[in-house]
Amino acid sequence: MISRQFLTKLHLLLAAFMFPAALMFLVTGGLYTWEFKGSYNSQNYEIALDSPLVAEVAPLRGLVVEQLEQLSIELPSGKPKIKKGGTSFKLEWTGAARDVVLEPTPEALVAKLTVKETTWYRNLVQLHKAKGGQIFKVYAAMLAVSLFTILASGFLMAWQVPKLKSLALTCALSGLLLFSIAVFFS
Repeated sequence: MISRQFLTKLHLLLAAFMFPAALMFLVTGGLYTWEFKGSYNSQNYEIALDSPLVAEVAPLRGLVVEQLEQLSIELPSGKPKIKKGGTSFKLEWTGAARDVVLEPTPEALVAKLTVKETTWYRNLVQLHKAKGGQIFKVYAAMLAVSLFTILASGFLMAWQVPKLKSLALTCALSGLLLFSIAVFFS
């Protein structure tokens, strides 16, 4: 069995170390549930084309990269993808700091490029949604492992105290029941 002293130290140190990240995920996730997602500052650009746009990622990505380089705008941190709706399509490329949308216009040889810069809060929401770079994704995975460790160590510490063992088990089962009900009725 793992000593209570070790569990306590692990629990406290991980909680203190990961608190800023946990707070960011808690706030952005909680507010996102209530439709508070932050905002963007958008700028639209018209692009003259040699031929009409086709719904293929590679050529559209190339066109966006070329246009963003000309505008001295960094590429989004995510990956571009085609979004289709009926007979229309657009390239969406989302990231933590900016989103980019490239879409055809009614004029076959003109495309619309929208660059949406995130506000500071929307940037945090985008990180929460895994739209950041590789470093933040690794950090978020560390947070997930840390949160599991904090919860498991807290449960194990309660389990080791005879007076708390029954209460810990009751709380764990109640939490599982409430989670199951919420999932079932959602």
